[in-house]
Amino acid sequence: MSSKRDYYEILGISKNASAEDIRKSYREMALKFHPDRVPVEQKKEAEERFKEISEAYAVLSDSAKRDLYDRYGHSGIDQKYAQEDIFKGADFSSIFRDMGGGYGSGGSIFEEIFGDLGFDLGGGRHSRGQSGRRTRGRDLQVAVRISLEEAAEGVEKILTVPRYETCSACGGSGARPGTKKTTCPQCRGSGRTVVSNGFFQLAQTCSRCGGEGSIIQSPCADCHGEGKVRVTKKIKVKIPAGVDTGSQLRVRQEGEAGTNSRGDLYVVIEVAPHNIFERHHNDIATSVTISMSKAVLGGEVEVPSLEGRLTMKIPAGTQSGKTFRLKGKGLPDIHSRDIGDELVKVNVEIPVKLSGRQRQLMEEFARLGGESAGAGSFGDKIKRSFR
Repeated sequence: MSSKRDYYEILGISKNASAEDIRKSYREMALKFHPDRVPVEQKKEAEERFKEISEAYAVLSDSAKRDLYDRYGHSGIDQKYAQEDIFKGADFSSIFRDMGGGYGSGGSIFEEIFGDLGFDLGGGRHSRGQSGRRTRGRDLQVAVRISLEEAAEGVEKILTVPRYETCSACGGSGARPGTKKTTCPQCRGSGRTVVSNGFFQLAQTCSRCGGEGSIIQSPCADCHGEGKVRVTKKIKVKIPAGVDTGSQLRVRQEGEAGTNSRGDLYVVIEVAPHNIFERHHNDIATSVTISMSKAVLGGEVEVPSLEGRLTMKIPAGTQSGKTFRLKGKGLPDIHSRDIGDELVKVNVEIPVKLSGRQRQLMEEFARLGGESAGAGSFGDKIKRSFR
């Protein structure tokens, strides 16, 4: 009886799993247990698991082999597709063809998985790190804090951005001026090395030169062989009116330098809390306090706005808690020409202490209205009416 584990168990799938389920499970496990993606102390165990899951996928991804396996188990596979016949001396491309992966067709799971890991899957394709590669620079992100007034009007900011630039001394080569890179002795300039991994042969990015195909014997003193130096750049950024916390601006070609092109700079906006206004999308809200007489008789009151102080009319008989809307006094919409409003809540102040004359007048007012001016009745009613 075979001592091998069940292939379905190895991939963590059921026996009625679809081809897509098999593919998805294999991809996740191959990435998880690839020997080059685990700590050194786990490499040996990972190699065994990697062989195991790859063998399971080799069988279950092929309908003919899967049918034999489902009927006869490992014995059926071992008899018709003995491991030494399938994998002995095979490189990736032959294995992929045997499994129906269609290497060279573009889009097989093996190209997808191992391409992500930096492997060349046989057949003369270049690995991602091979000499002569041209890369785009890394994108950068900075945060900037602005006031609500700046968000309403738009503002220009000078940002200090640390980033890597191409070394001017060596022109980005990393080699001391007057010297050149030499061919890597480990990969002989190819940028990749072949690693035997059980029944697989993997063309892997060269660990000595990092896939460049060349090494630096005399590093540049300015960049220490990196080809890049860290600098601090002052960048002027125009922040449009209407931005809110979380808004993100893209400044093209202001990221880090690459061999092919520069990355972009992303500016993330934070609008600071305001001590007077609360923001609700493009509207702003505030409150003012008015006297009881102004609430009863009407009048005008000064209110704050993003443009300065404004005069707002108070109609006679205004109740405490009433909210007035000042059209077009909010913030502009960053995606349109719409402008929000300012919402002003009115709070009516009830006097706590009255002079003798004031009390007489209030009592007279109560009598004219048919109210009793006694304590606990008229006074309380006035207070309740303006809460």
